Amino acid sequence: MTTFTLHTEETAPEDSKAILAQAQKETGMIPNLYATMAEAPGLLKAYKFLHEQFAASSFDKDELTVIWQAINVEHACHYCVPAHTAIAKSMKVDDAITDALRNETPLPNARLEALRTFTLNVVRGRGNVDDAAVQAFLDAGFTQRQILEVLIGVAQKVMSNYTNHLAQTPVDAAFKALEWHKAA
Repeated sequence: MTTFTLHTEETAPEDSKAILAQAQKETGMIPNLYATMAEAPGLLKAYKFLHEQFAASSFDKDELTVIWQAINVEHACHYCVPAHTAIAKSMKVDDAITDALRNETPLPNARLEALRTFTLNVVRGRGNVDDAAVQAFLDAGFTQRQILEVLIGVAQKVMSNYTNHLAQTPVDAAFKALEWHKAA
């Protein structure tokens, strides 16, 4: 097994240092995901950019959480599920939503369930989603714009989930109490 470096502001490649410094300033820590991604500054910059674009999309906090966590759980990401559980808590997302996502049980309302279903159709089909699934998403009140915005979330989560799989990124102490393992 290859052991990946968890970079600090001091050890990171020059092009990653500013992002790590910003994370430290904003959150009081450098998340291990960032510390790992710092090895490849382009990856860290692209991930951060996609995160900003997705957070600025037309989805609300509950919908962002559904997309992020549906993908994290589907990919069985040991790091991102607890991290996004903490993020959801900080965004004041109802625990019923987070718990349903983590446990792969029905969401509290049909609209959010339609969003999770569509997101999983995109992930599982690698973008090949049949017309009926697209129409079901639109019928749930979502838009063509949101069909495309789901792709931003998918791209962001592929970057983080796959990084965490390859690097076996350790879960940060701040998220340890929220650890998660995919049900068998």
